[in-house]
Amino acid sequence: MGKINIMQIKKLTLSDKISVQSALLIGSALISLSILISGGVVKLKSSPSVLGQATIPTTTPGVDQGQIATVSGDDDPVLGSSSAPITIIEFSDYECPYCKRHFDQTYGQLKTDYIDTGKVKLIYRDLPLSFHEPEASKEALAANCSRDQGGDSVYFKFHDEVFKKTKSNGEGLGENGIYQISKDLGLNQTDFKNCIDNQKYAKEIKDDVSEASKIGAGSTPSFYIGKSSPNNVIQGIYLRGAQPFDQFKKVIDSLI
Repeated sequence: MGKINIMQIKKLTLSDKISVQSALLIGSALISLSILISGGVVKLKSSPSVLGQATIPTTTPGVDQGQIATVSGDDDPVLGSSSAPITIIEFSDYECPYCKRHFDQTYGQLKTDYIDTGKVKLIYRDLPLSFHEPEASKEALAANCSRDQGGDSVYFKFHDEVFKKTKSNGEGLGENGIYQISKDLGLNQTDFKNCIDNQKYAKEIKDDVSEASKIGAGSTPSFYIGKSSPNNVIQGIYLRGAQPFDQFKKVIDSLI
C-alpha cells in the first residue's frame, strides 16, 4: 500500500475531507455493529478494575463453540441439588448486557425445567470485564458479601435482583442500589458494608478470572456443561454467549 505524505493531506479538497470523515464514521459504526452481533464475544485491552487485576488478558486463546474443556467450579455459589447429575459452570459479568439477556430470556426456563427438578446444578463464577468497570466488580463483590451472611440461597437472590435492576453495560446500580438490595434481603448492613469496604472476596473473584483465562473463556456469558463430579471439576461442553434455551436443552439432554 502506498504512503500519503503530509503535503498530499494538506491538498485535500473540501469534498475529499468530507469523504474521509464519512469513511471514518462508517468504519466506527461497522465496528460497533460487529461487537453487537458477536453476542458478547469482545476482547479489549485490559485496564485496572476495582479489584486491581480482575480482567481478561488480551492474549487469552479463543475456544470454539461445542469444544470440551476441563473446568473447575471451585467453591463458588451453587444453585440446585448437590446431587444433580449435570453441572453447568457459568462465567458471567453482572454488567454484561448479554448476561442480562440470558437472565431475562433463558435462565428462568433453565431453572424451572432442569435446576428445580434436580437434574442440573448451576455454579456461578465471576468474570467482570474491564470495560464494564468499576460497577461489574463492585456488584460481584457485593454478591459474594451477601453469600457471606446467607449462603448460596441468599447469593442467588442477590444475583437475581442485580440482573433485574441493573441498567447494564457498565451503568450499574450505584452504591445505593446495591445497599437497597441488601436491605431488602434482610442482611446486616454493618457486616455487609465492612465486607465490601475490606474487599473480603477480591481474591475469590480474581481466582475466577484466572480460571476463565486458563480455559480460554474470554467473553461473557460463557457456559460449560458436563457430568457432575464430587470435586466440581467437569469435562464441560462450551456454550458461548446468550444462547436460546433450546441450545442448553440439546446439550443437557445428550448428557442425561
